[in-house]
Amino acid sequence: MPSDPDRVAVIDIGSNSTRLLVADVQDGRVTPVERRSTVTRLGRGVDLSGRLAAEAIEAACAAVEPYVATLQEMGAERVDAIATSAVRDAENGGAFVAELRERFALSARVLDGDEEARLTYIGATSEHYPEVPTVVIDIGGGSTELIVGEGREIGWHVSLQAGVVRHSERHLVSDPPTPVELEALATDLRGLIEAATVEAPAATAGIAVAGTPTSLAAIELELDPYDPKRVHGHVLELPSIQRMLSTLASAPLSRRSEIPGLHADRAPTIVAGVVTLVEAMRAFDLERITVSEHDILYGAAIALSDSTEVES
Repeated sequence: MPSDPDRVAVIDIGSNSTRLLVADVQDGRVTPVERRSTVTRLGRGVDLSGRLAAEAIEAACAAVEPYVATLQEMGAERVDAIATSAVRDAENGGAFVAELRERFALSARVLDGDEEARLTYIGATSEHYPEVPTVVIDIGGGSTELIVGEGREIGWHVSLQAGVVRHSERHLVSDPPTPVELEALATDLRGLIEAATVEAPAATAGIAVAGTPTSLAAIELELDPYDPKRVHGHVLELPSIQRMLSTLASAPLSRRSEIPGLHADRAPTIVAGVVTLVEAMRAFDLERITVSEHDILYGAAIALSDSTEVES
């Protein structure tokens, strides 16, 4: 007999956005009940200073507070709070985790690259396990995960110090970015990705998760408002991605923010994200990639449900 669904909640405190998923999980299948995302840019300045800025911590806490109230209202039986690159890299990351515990009774855990890759792969492949070697690309605010797997098994992965917040701050000063800035950005990312993927296995298919590919899908589909059901499973072709990059990079922020399908909060960092996606696809010789709404939130929800079953 099938098991009863578990009502679980995951709060993902990332370098660019802080997100909530409340879901019912049954036999490894995730049914979202509530999903929210707030761009907080927790990772702003970490690349330069090595510390989380006070205003960034406040922005993240301001997002977390209503999330905690929501998951309690919705009767989540188990809660997992995960933090990734910005908190992992910052000198005061431990102090931030302690503040979350004090203010919200939330025990956040800081994921290492291995666990982040595992949960991302579980989430991205939760609907269908890949039948061919597949690379999952997860472009975050402070890091990018590349995971190659087939079926349930991960064969290779790497966590790169490449992210939309980190690399926007490093290279994109002008509005719009100058050709010199864009070339420096692409050169930096290409070098990082090529060095990291020298021993990567070949992949014949790709899945892209997180804000960059979902935004590109929404732009291509001219979605206003955003529709996750239409975004999920949308296939992006490399030439189309490159055309959208040209449009995004040549527009000043004020005009970029008004492009249908692109949330205004993502406009400041989308160019760095698209360049990262292009370079990652080139590294694996991919001409197209499938966009997925199922990411580390789904993976953490499934893992949380599995741990509940083990305990019971």
